[in-house]
Amino acid sequence: MGVVQAQIQTVEEIYRVVWAAVANKQPIEANYQSRYRLFCPHRLGRNREGRLRVLCYQYGGDSRSGLDPLGSPTNWRCVALEKLSRVKTVEGAWRTAPNHSRPTSCVIDADIDAEDQPERDPQKGH
Repeated sequence: MGVVQAQIQTVEEIYRVVWAAVANKQPIEANYQSRYRLFCPHRLGRNREGRLRVLCYQYGGDSRSGLDPLGSPTNWRCVALEKLSRVKTVEGAWRTAPNHSRPTSCVIDADIDAEDQPERDPQKGH
């Protein structure tokens, strides 16, 4: 019987993957609280207590509270970075919804925000 090795990501590695995903407006897949999730991370930084958080729009996977149809503002999630695992960027469309209500309570000190990033144009190679 062979030994299966699992790669454990540090919080620093997860931070770098999420930061790049926000900068490039790329979706990520990850496990969060033992559930597989598909997110578009919009804002990465710290909450009022100084803990790393990411404001995400969840468009697929599993959720304890369930998911509403795409575009619903109820699919916004405030995610604790240290509770993420198996984080990687994936190909796919950037998804968002209007009137996210959590940015002020989720991330008050943003390191990066997708709204501050230039629009990507695949026709021009970026």
